[in-house]
Amino acid sequence: MTWIILGSVALGIALGHWVVPPHYAHYLDTVTTSALYLLLFGIGIDLGRQREVWLKLWHMGWRILFLPLLVAVGSLTGAAVSGFILGLPFNESTAIGAGFGWYSLSGVLISQIYNVETGALAFITNVVRELLTFISVPLVARYIGRLSAVAPGGATTMDTTLPIITKSTGADMAVIAFINGSVLTTLVPVLVPFFIGLK
Repeated sequence: MTWIILGSVALGIALGHWVVPPHYAHYLDTVTTSALYLLLFGIGIDLGRQREVWLKLWHMGWRILFLPLLVAVGSLTGAAVSGFILGLPFNESTAIGAGFGWYSLSGVLISQIYNVETGALAFITNVVRELLTFISVPLVARYIGRLSAVAPGGATTMDTTLPIITKSTGADMAVIAFINGSVLTTLVPVLVPFFIGLK
């Protein structure tokens, strides 16, 4: 699957550069958004048929929140270490990491609160996180574990990367991935301003 994903991205780049006229580009957002909604609709139907999954989640109770909390701690720790290696201030690196893959919101928030340069870096960093998720999830699910495959996507596991996670790990992991993405999405508007405001 990883090779298919890489091939699809490479084909898209080639078509965008040499074939597709520039004035068609504004239709692309409508097409991709519609495709995403269709995928999520299909996942919803599949989830509705998985009654044992909902029963399992009911028995897990509040422990289901451990996964997004651990993903948040891991993302922030990794961002802080990466920032230290690259010479970034602690508040900038952790605020970028607190985007959890939600590039549109984290980039705008940091640009408005702090400065445009760090906002642009947050945007690019979180876009790359989402792209790497599409490539790495099949490999992580195969060689490390299904639960670990939820972590790379961060906040995007509730929408854009949910289809690839479901495909790679099984329909029973879709609910866990959705909850993980929902919790992290809720944390982004809180944590990004908090960390960027640290001195």
